[in-house]
Amino acid sequence: MKSILGIGNALTDILAVLPDESLLHRFHLPLGSMQHVDMETGDRIWEALKGYGVKYVPGGSAANTITCAAIFGMEAGFLGKIGNDDLGNLFKSTMEQYGVRTQMLYSTKSSGRCMVFITGANAERTFADYMGATLELGPDDLCPEYFEGYDYFHIEGYLVQNQDLISKAARLAKAAGCTISIDMASYNVVESNDAFFHNLVENYVDIVFANESEAKAYTKLEPRKAIDALAQQCDIAVVKVGKQGSMVRQGDEYHFIEPWPATPIDATGAGDTYAAGFLYAHSLGMPLRVCGEIGSIIAAKVVEVIGTKIDIPRWRDAKQEIRDLIAANQKG
Repeated sequence: MKSILGIGNALTDILAVLPDESLLHRFHLPLGSMQHVDMETGDRIWEALKGYGVKYVPGGSAANTITCAAIFGMEAGFLGKIGNDDLGNLFKSTMEQYGVRTQMLYSTKSSGRCMVFITGANAERTFADYMGATLELGPDDLCPEYFEGYDYFHIEGYLVQNQDLISKAARLAKAAGCTISIDMASYNVVESNDAFFHNLVENYVDIVFANESEAKAYTKLEPRKAIDALAQQCDIAVVKVGKQGSMVRQGDEYHFIEPWPATPIDATGAGDTYAAGFLYAHSLGMPLRVCGEIGSIIAAKVVEVIGTKIDIPRWRDAKQEIRDLIAANQKG
């Protein structure tokens, strides 16, 4: 089976269910907001949360995709930067437990984390993000050996703000013969790095994953026309349109992919897992339509759970549904 390397922010989600909003007020966090905090504040918040029985879930967009690819059976690697601390060691060891070969670099700063405060009867979520060590990953950290032996290289779009890093990573991956994919990650990242994104896609990227707002930010077009424009700049374009499904295009071949049946409760990680399913199917040489359908199957499983980690029963169901889909396609 083919192999995949991902580069991204090594972040650990720290989730805590709180009895009231007093901790939010203490740290001046508006209910339902997402705030970036400095190292001192991040450390103080984490210490305060420990008394509430926190749950630690290593994540980050590319890390989620790579973990799912490893569970599918692909040889998988991840490149990121952590601090020499408990959270960094947890991130590294958890990735390795899923079978991911980690190339973790170390920073003098604390490991990145996303602290999630869950409050009230409606489970309102408030976020405090400390990026920490992840922001120190730079071009000088990269060397050709990291990319050797991998068939795919997957880029987390959030890192595009570090243009020198991604430029060097793309060059090294291309030199190593990798098929390069990117998840655009956020429309505002696309807007603020517009010229760089276009250069990257047109000269290095083979497969683009975008949701409708990211596709619009990149092409200035609505989803159906956006995918046509994207497909002229790369080999394969994928535009996800939420609950409506997704669109895939390669050259003149176009398919609309219906969403797989699900009972959604949390959309977190749906795009990351879709990318993993698509790339896994692509690595098997599946037709474009089947790649999209396998992405849809696994995305439908993650929206049925809280967070980004699919439970064992849903993984079992997904793998059987995918085997059935592949078998039916081979018979056809």
